[in-house]
Amino acid sequence: SSGINAEYGGSETDRQKVLMQIVQELCKRPGLNKTGFDMPTIYVPTLAAEKTKCVNQIEEVCKDIDRSIAHTLQSILNTLDRDSTALVERIDERMETDRTNGKHNIKAHSWWLFLTTLAVGMVLAITTQLIFSLVSPKLLDTLIGKEHSQLVFETITPVLGLFSLIPEENKYFIFGALGGVNLILFILAKVLSRTKPRLSSKQKKQFSADRKKLVETIKPRQADLYSKYLAQCAE
Repeated sequence: SSGINAEYGGSETDRQKVLMQIVQELCKRPGLNKTGFDMPTIYVPTLAAEKTKCVNQIEEVCKDIDRSIAHTLQSILNTLDRDSTALVERIDERMETDRTNGKHNIKAHSWWLFLTTLAVGMVLAITTQLIFSLVSPKLLDTLIGKEHSQLVFETITPVLGLFSLIPEENKYFIFGALGGVNLILFILAKVLSRTKPRLSSKQKKQFSADRKKLVETIKPRQADLYSKYLAQCAE
């Protein structure tokens, strides 16, 4: 300690001691000396034991502090406004993306249902043709009864009639082609039925609540504080 009270202007000797002590501290800590700085002379005049010729710069320091506080406050309010607007836009973007994904998923499910139904129908038609080409009507009557056998034949008659139009020598080729088409339909159903992620109900409620708070509370509060700040600056 240099023996000088920080609340007094002090004598010239005391001020020299303080300056020397500051220089020593700067030499011991090179990191503090990377940037030059202005160190004003300040003290509380009403606490001075005697009059001093030392110029008191406390008013200038107070003004600098006021300007720094005002600048920081303005910067904070501007940042708050930008961040609030950015958050609202981000929430709107997420909600719009969720709605778009919902429409996409409906189309994807529709494609899956249509293509899967078509593919399964083709499989059933081919399987039916193969089974009834190998099973005789009499055997079917014996297995499931004459009435049920007749009902089955009446149901599949259109399918059997369609396959009967195919020449015998081309049947295996047609069956193979239909099998390939069926495989393609299953692949298309798999590809076109891919869905996109959706927000959960809990997430939607949270986003809505956050947006409401930003729009109805934070942004108006920021505008009010900024108005008060401008009014204070005008004074």
